[in-house]
Parts: sequence; C-alpha cells; structure tokens
Amino acid sequence: MQKPPQAVDFALKETSPKIGAGAGAVTGDKLSCTYDLVEQMQYLYVRVVKAKDLPGKDVTGSCDPYVEVKLGNYKGATKHFEKKNNPEWNQVFAFSKERIQASVLEVVVKDKDLVLDDLIGRVMFDLNEIPKRVPPDSPLAPQWYRMDDRKAVRVKGELMLAVWMGTQADEAFPDAWHSDAATVGSEGVTNIRSKVYLSPKLWYVRVNVIEAQDLLPGDKSRFPEVFVKAILGNQALRTRISQIKTINPLWNEDLMFVVAEPFEEPLILTVEDRVGSNKDEVLGKCLIPLQTVQRRLDHKPVNTRWFNLEKHVSVEGEQKKDTKFASRIHLRICLEGGYHVLDESTHHSSDLRPTAKQLWKSSIGILEVGVLSAHGLMPMKTRDGRGTTDAYCVAKYGQKWVRTRTIVDSSVPKWNEQYTWEVFDICTVITVGVFDNGHIGGGGKDSRIGKVRIRLSTLEADRVYTHSYPLLVLHSSGVKKTGEVQLAVRFTCLSLINMMHMYSHPLLPKMHYIHPLSVIQLDSLRHQAMQIVAFRLNRAEPPLKKEVVEYMLDVDSHMWSMRRSKANFFRIMGVLGGLISVGKWFDQICNWKNPLTTILIHILFIILILYPELILPTVFLYLFLIGLWNFRWRPRHPPHMDTRLSHAEAAHPDELDEEFDTFPTSRGSDMVRMRYDRLRSIGGRVQTVIGDLASQGERFQSLLSWRDPRATTLFVTFCLIAAIVLYVTPIQVIALLLGLYVLRHPRFRHKLPSVPLNFFRRLPARSDIML
Repeated sequence: MQKPPQAVDFALKETSPKIGAGAGAVTGDKLSCTYDLVEQMQYLYVRVVKAKDLPGKDVTGSCDPYVEVKLGNYKGATKHFEKKNNPEWNQVFAFSKERIQASVLEVVVKDKDLVLDDLIGRVMFDLNEIPKRVPPDSPLAPQWYRMDDRKAVRVKGELMLAVWMGTQADEAFPDAWHSDAATVGSEGVTNIRSKVYLSPKLWYVRVNVIEAQDLLPGDKSRFPEVFVKAILGNQALRTRISQIKTINPLWNEDLMFVVAEPFEEPLILTVEDRVGSNKDEVLGKCLIPLQTVQRRLDHKPVNTRWFNLEKHVSVEGEQKKDTKFASRIHLRICLEGGYHVLDESTHHSSDLRPTAKQLWKSSIGILEVGVLSAHGLMPMKTRDGRGTTDAYCVAKYGQKWVRTRTIVDSSVPKWNEQYTWEVFDICTVITVGVFDNGHIGGGGKDSRIGKVRIRLSTLEADRVYTHSYPLLVLHSSGVKKTGEVQLAVRFTCLSLINMMHMYSHPLLPKMHYIHPLSVIQLDSLRHQAMQIVAFRLNRAEPPLKKEVVEYMLDVDSHMWSMRRSKANFFRIMGVLGGLISVGKWFDQICNWKNPLTTILIHILFIILILYPELILPTVFLYLFLIGLWNFRWRPRHPPHMDTRLSHAEAAHPDELDEEFDTFPTSRGSDMVRMRYDRLRSIGGRVQTVIGDLASQGERFQSLLSWRDPRATTLFVTFCLIAAIVLYVTPIQVIALLLGLYVLRHPRFRHKLPSVPLNFFRRLPARSDIML
C-alpha cells in the first residue's frame, strides 16, 4: 500500500520549455510555421534518391546494391535490390544534432553478399559545409555525386543525394529513418516512425423486422415458433419468438448494429423455427449488401421492403443450390446518420458529431498539442541484461489519432512533435497515452506506461499550457508512477459567439433524444464500436496495436471495481457536502449558537417577508458575489489524474486483485466465495438504503391513498383547514410565523420529534407486504 507522503510525486508541475524559438519566419505578428509549441531540434537530413551506372561485382556483371549512411557511431541502410545497376531508393535519413559526434558524413554504396558486402563507392561530406534549410523553404533539390573508393580513387557510377540541416518541422521528418532508433534494422523502421491515423467512419444499422409470409416449416402438424436471427460480421442478434404462431408470423422489433465504412460484410438474416430444446430449423435466409441500404439523416421513417427468403444464399461466388422458395420477409432497414456512434466512454468523449457529414456544424476552434518529452520512465522490459524502455506517445481526439516516433532505449525521450485538431465542441476531452514499443527486440505487446486526459472546456483560449503530467498506472499491487510526460497545449478560439452558443445546444445529436437508445443498447453498441476501431487500426501500416486502442478508449471501464464504487460514493458525498454544510450552519442559527448571526438572519428574514419581490434578486446577487469571490482562486492548471479522488492510494490489495481479475474469473473457489460474500454484504447495505428511500416515497403516496383511513382523514381535514386559513390570511403573515417558529430560541424547543414528523413516520409503506 502506498504511503500518503508519496502523493506529492503525483502532482502536476508547470514547466518552462524553450518552445517556439526559431520555429519559423515571422510575418507581422503571426508565426508562419505551426511548430511553435515544441522545442526546436536540429537534424542532419540525407535523402538517398538513386544511383546509375554502378559497376558489376558479380560474375554476371550485375550487383545487388544498397546504401549505408554513416555518421560517427550511427549507421542507417536502405533496402537492397537484386541485380540492378540503376536502383532507386528515395529514402531519407535523419540524425539528431545533439547526438552527432563526428565531423564527416559518409554515404557508402555497397554490394550485398552472403559473407562480406563489397564496397562499390562512397561520397564524403564535411558537416561544416552542409547548407541549412528553414521551413517553409522549398525542398532542397538532389544532385548527382561522383563516388570514390577507400583510396580516394574515382570509381564508375554516380549517386543522387540531397544533404541539408533542418528541424523537425521539415516535411521529410515523419517518414525519415531516425538515429534515435539506430538499434532497429531497416525492416523495423516503419514501426517506429510518427504516423497519423483516422478512425473508420462508424454507422448504426437499424433493422426493423416486421413480419414474414408463407413460411414452410418442416413439421406441419405443430404450430411454428419462429424468430429471426441477424448476423453482421461478428455481431449476432435475434428477435423474440413471434406470438402469432402461424406461417405468417409478426414481430415488429428493432435490431441495432455497428458497421464501419467501407462496408465489407453483408447483413445475413435467417428465419428459424424452434423445433426443440437447443434445436432450430432454418426456414429461409436473406443476404443484404449494406451498400444498397438507405441512409437516414433524421427521424422520418424509411420505406419498407419485402425480401425473398431462400434455403441457401450464395456467399463469395458460390452457386445457389435451391432457388425455388417463395417465402418473404418484410423489413425496414436504414443506416442511421443522425446518431453519434459512441466508441469512447461517455464521461470523456472527444467527438460528439453525428455520422452524416451533412449534419456537421462549422468548427469553433483549433487544438494544438506539442508532445515535448518524458522523463523518469520506468524500465518496461529487459535487453542485454538491463532494463530499458522504447517509448512513444499516442494522442486521440475526434477521428484523428497521432503516434510519435519511438525513441529507442531511453528513459528521457525527447519527441518535440506538434499536432493539430479541429474542435467542434468545447466540452470534449483529448487523451494522450505513453507506451513501450513491444515490436522492438521481441515482437511482444505494447506495454502501457500511462495516460493523460485534458478537458478542453477547462482551458483558457489562446493560452499556452506547458506542464509535466504524472503518468499513473494502477496495478494489482497498487498505483504506481511510471514517469512524467511534458506537453504544451493551446486552444485557439475561432468564434467566441459560436463557442458560447454551443453551451445552449444538446450534448449529443438530436436523434439521441427523438429516438433514444436504451442504456443496454448503448453499452453493447459501444463495445462493438470499440472492437471495430481496434480491428481497423490494427490493420493499418504500421499497425496501431489493439491493446493501445483499447487502453485509449477505456474498454474495461464498465467492469465492477470496489475501488471505483467507493470513489463514486465519496464523490456523491462531496457533492452533497455543500448542502450538508448549509444544513449544519442553519441548525446553528436555529439553536442560537452565535446570537449576533441569528439576530442578523432574523432581520434579513423579516425584510424579505415584507418585501417578497427582493427574494429572487437577493439569491441571484448572492450567487454572483460568490462567483466573483471564487474568481481569485480559479484553477490555473489543467486537471490531471487524482489518485486520492480515485481511491487508488488506499485501495486494499484484495480489492485491486479483484479489479484486475479476468472475466470470467480465474481465481480459486475459496477466493471467489469470499468475494461473493463480501459483495452480498455490501449489496445488503445498499438494498437497505434503497428500501428506506422507497418507504419514504410510499409514505408520501399514502397521504391521499386511504391506505390508512384514519391518517388520510386527518390529512384531508388538515388540508381543508389550511386552505381556509391561507385564503383569509396574507401569505406574508404565514411565512413570518413559520420562519419565526423555525428560528425560535432553544428554550422553546423540545427534545422529542415534531408532530408533523411523528405523523409522517406513522404512515404505512409497502414494505410490510413484501416477501
């Protein structure tokens, strides 16, 4: 268990990096280059384009050429071509100036051999004579260079190169081979480069199964029990068994699926008859390509269609075995473009736009994030007998995912890469995760180092936030700090009026409110959407691993956790803490703990009674003054992961072991029995509290229900008398007498409960008729 003094290590730290220095040319008051949120990093770029007229090294007079770029201890190589004297590589190499420990750049052309590669020729460059290029200058044109051998003798063949000094703002930076990854072979270069990914465009598919006609069950001596099964990819849903047990069954049920463009798999419907226990007979099949399905943008109903049902449906070019089937099914199918397909947790969504682009509104701002560096990263694996980390960052906002390059074998990586997103809703969250590249040196899974979430609505517009965020990961042994990541964040507002107007709009598209989906539907659809996104991004090149996508999307946030339950309970208590404090303060006023304050409250109360039109203005003025008073202590930093709020510091080891258990459980029966008994104990207390709340509500209902005829008689009589008294007595007098009674001195109070409270507690509830 973590000790409380360690909590200081989990704090957010403001930093002062040297960002924007020399990032680009200045035009007026605006920077022409977007790389102003990161520290400038100098790189030596070498673009190897092609070679011509290379001499033959084999008996056949040909060669298997490749190029090796050497700078001190760093060495990068292109791929080799077999038997080609005029190869084209068009590959870029980037060497960090911070790590340069040489004065000469050597570009060598070699012939690939089984034992020892032969030297064809080389070109040497003095680093002091290499030109500098400042973006957004035009790219440097490559030139032909004659080559020499080791004895400085001119050899046959020429090599086309471009060599220059630049920064990470250069357009060649993302696709270049980097000296930071010098331990990786050329085959693994694509897995360490920075990349931008786009989430697939997701749609909801609504299938309204209406009815079927002319079914032919195998056993005509019984009433058929028919249902419809729908399969779309790895999603399978089914309707209830039709209550009309004839050959013309009726359902009128909606089935919802998630699908991504491009549509790769058709919708397969089967009508089946439940002929026995775990035995179903297929009465007909129907295959519907989603490309032909109508797209709906609003709540207007789509047209229905009849589809033929066949015994066998051709898939992937198969021949139909039986086409003499006349049964039909009546469907209403559409691709829902008016919904936002949720693939993230609703508590920190980064995108709330509907699927159909026709319904998108204009952007309200620009979000820029500079991923600067990390430090203090924990070793995530072992290489050559020592701990090491090959770290990269992933940032997700909206449909755009970005991945920085991997810095090999460093606990203090420096990325200094900047990315930009369009913002369509200010009440959204960007997630930045740090991972260890498992592809390097083993091909294992990418390990999570930690992540950071930043809600855009907590940021001031046009202000640059530079902070070092703690990376926290919860393990079965407790919460651990795995390092810190340094970010620079800026939200730029394009239209203040549009941004303010956004607060009056519903959070989700209007289809979510006109035709809402159930909570169970949303949970199931969100799980399917996350699986689709993870699958599609894992198929990209280089792949964004499934474990990375699931961690960024919080795929396991719905799982039971004792720690989260406690945290949510204390969050509720924190929200109610203000009301409880007001109640305690008012109780002190009523009991005259501070006579002077109580007298002032009496005076204010009498003024408000005499002038009731001042009540609402006084309340709103009081709230206005509280807001102004709290302005001095407004948060100056973005929020970050709070271990104390999450109850991660004081979590019991067994509770953490339960949280990280698999589903279904992999623990022994004794452990499961103990946890089950504990859950029953907690559930019993929750059940008691819920029952008490239900009893209080039922007592209110029984006031006029004549469940207790004597109590209802008393209440009805009281209501009649109260109506007469309130009719003839001014409301100010009633309020004054009631207020003075509540604020009466303690000597006029009794220890016993009041008469109304006694009457209420004696009212009947429905708890006495429960089993």
